[in-house]
Amino acid sequence: MNRIALAERPCLPCERKARVLTPHEISRLYEDLGAPWDITGSTKIRREFMFKTFLQAMAFVDRVADIAETEGHHPDIHIFYNRVILEVWTHALNGLTENDFIVAAKIEAMYNAFAPRTIRLAHA
Repeated sequence: MNRIALAERPCLPCERKARVLTPHEISRLYEDLGAPWDITGSTKIRREFMFKTFLQAMAFVDRVADIAETEGHHPDIHIFYNRVILEVWTHALNGLTENDFIVAAKIEAMYNAFAPRTIRLAHA
C-alpha cells in the first residue's frame, strides 16, 4: 500500500468515533514520522527545539500556531527563552491519534525549512 506522507495528510475532526491508537499503530506512525520526537508512555509525543535567540523561538512558535489553527489540532507549547518544548496528543481522548502524528510531521517539515538559519540542535 502506498501511504501518503504524514505531512501531506489533513487532520480529521475528532468525533465520538475517534479512538486512541494501539501500540502497534503508534510504532508504525512513529516510524513514518522519521524525526526525533519522544513517545511519552502511549499518550503523548514530545520534542524539544533549541534556537539561538528568544525571538527565533517565538517566530517558530508563531509558525506552530499557524499549523495548529489550520489543522484544528493544538499542541501544548512550553517556552523557555531559546528552547521550545512541544507535546502533541489528543486531549479529548487523553491519548494518541493519527492527528497527533500528522501535526508533528507538519511541524517537523516547517522546522526543517526554518531551522538552518536559526537553530542550535538540542540533539541530533
